[in-house]
Amino acid sequence: MTQFSQEFELLLRSRYPLIYIPTLEEERVEQTIKQAAKTQGNRAVYVWDFVEGYQEGNPNDIGMATRNPLQGLEFVEKVPDSTPAIFIFRDFHRFLEDISISRKIRNLARRLKSQPKNLAIIAPQIAIPEDLSEVLTVLEFPLPDRDTISTEVERLLTATGHRLEPRLLDEMVRSFQGLSIERIRRILAKAIATHGELQPDDVELILEEKRQTIRQTQILDFYPARENISDIGGLDNLKDWLLRRGGAFSERARQYGLPYPRGLLLVGIQGTGKSLTAKAIAHHWHLPLLRLDVGRLFAGLVGESESRTRQMIQLAEALAPCVLWIDEIDKAFAGADGKGDAGTTSRVFGTFITWLAEKTSPVFVVATANNIQALPPEILRKGRFDEIFFVGLPNQDERKAIFEVHLTKLRPQGLKNYDLSRLAYETPDFSGAEIEQSLIEAMHIGFSQNRDFTTEDILEAASQMVPLARTARDQIQLLQDWAAAGKARMASRQDSLTRRLQG
Repeated sequence: MTQFSQEFELLLRSRYPLIYIPTLEEERVEQTIKQAAKTQGNRAVYVWDFVEGYQEGNPNDIGMATRNPLQGLEFVEKVPDSTPAIFIFRDFHRFLEDISISRKIRNLARRLKSQPKNLAIIAPQIAIPEDLSEVLTVLEFPLPDRDTISTEVERLLTATGHRLEPRLLDEMVRSFQGLSIERIRRILAKAIATHGELQPDDVELILEEKRQTIRQTQILDFYPARENISDIGGLDNLKDWLLRRGGAFSERARQYGLPYPRGLLLVGIQGTGKSLTAKAIAHHWHLPLLRLDVGRLFAGLVGESESRTRQMIQLAEALAPCVLWIDEIDKAFAGADGKGDAGTTSRVFGTFITWLAEKTSPVFVVATANNIQALPPEILRKGRFDEIFFVGLPNQDERKAIFEVHLTKLRPQGLKNYDLSRLAYETPDFSGAEIEQSLIEAMHIGFSQNRDFTTEDILEAASQMVPLARTARDQIQLLQDWAAAGKARMASRQDSLTRRLQG
């Protein structure tokens, strides 16, 4: 028995008269309620919606209270007081603001306490007026778990006479998590219709369905992740840490006893590969990448920002396993002391870090920050993230690796024509982003002269650039001192903190 079924049956036995169930899985929740009705003394089940009125129950009542929600509630009282029954009202949240509906519900709440009757309101979202908050009990209906999804996939495979190897089945079930049973069935039907069986490439169909879910919101973006771990030049400690956790979201890891990885906080200088790392993690782990623009959480109405934060959390958990990327979190929560916005930022931040500390869902959070002074100290406390990495300026070996990564993409056949060692030596204090920009500028030089760009062009472009390490020397020195004090783990193997910034 699922946790929802247990809680729902407990509410029935405890005679909670009014139960509010927010879910988009109307069909599945109704089946679960009907199953609970059977186990709880074979209760009668009545189903009402605005268009067709009552559709189930006594045949004589079919069609009653069509387009009349108040009459639908009045019908509850007409059923004998001693008759155990459950009344399911679909989309009834739309009528709760009506004074006659609200008053009738409160009257029923008092009357049904002594009767074996329960009202279950099924709605796609929580929309409860304040005057009904005390009489309605909210019961969350979770999306299908791994066992339910696995059963559904195996049922279809049996029906079509196909089989999947355990590894592929595990990956497919993991990818399906966060989708409703109806969406899962649509994807499976589409895959079977396309090539007659389930294939490894069908995981992309699942990700596309998740993209559809994200597009329907205004809070998160489904970010395409095509970068590989090999696209990151240097940062060997960080890459080793990530590679060791590549299988941590698998069922084998659960059986081993491993908890889900929680996330990373990447602190460091701008342009050193923090955002690139977030994208590479999602691609390497075959997980959808969700990008949170924290500014979208804040809205004008009182309480709406907190509501959006909870919605963001629910959406991320519904699409888990996934990577949640929060870029420049230091700017997002710089006002978390509550001054100037009536405490809205503080409350949103409080909700967020509480979730970070307590979450058990497979949402891997990758947060990046440039200014450690702007970060609230609470977010640095152990337990929010698995690890805090400092991403500093690349050393000479790492600069050489970064040049090689970019030039391999730009001139894969002509890589040998470039002096990588000289380029790395001549670009001290350059970040990865600045190295990339110097290559783009060199390409402009070569293109304008109708020839290919050379090592000399790259060095000329670099000589005209003033790296951030010089323009923001004090801020960078503060970051380096903070990391050198042991506040974070070094992302690079070769510690370059002792290297003095050159003028």
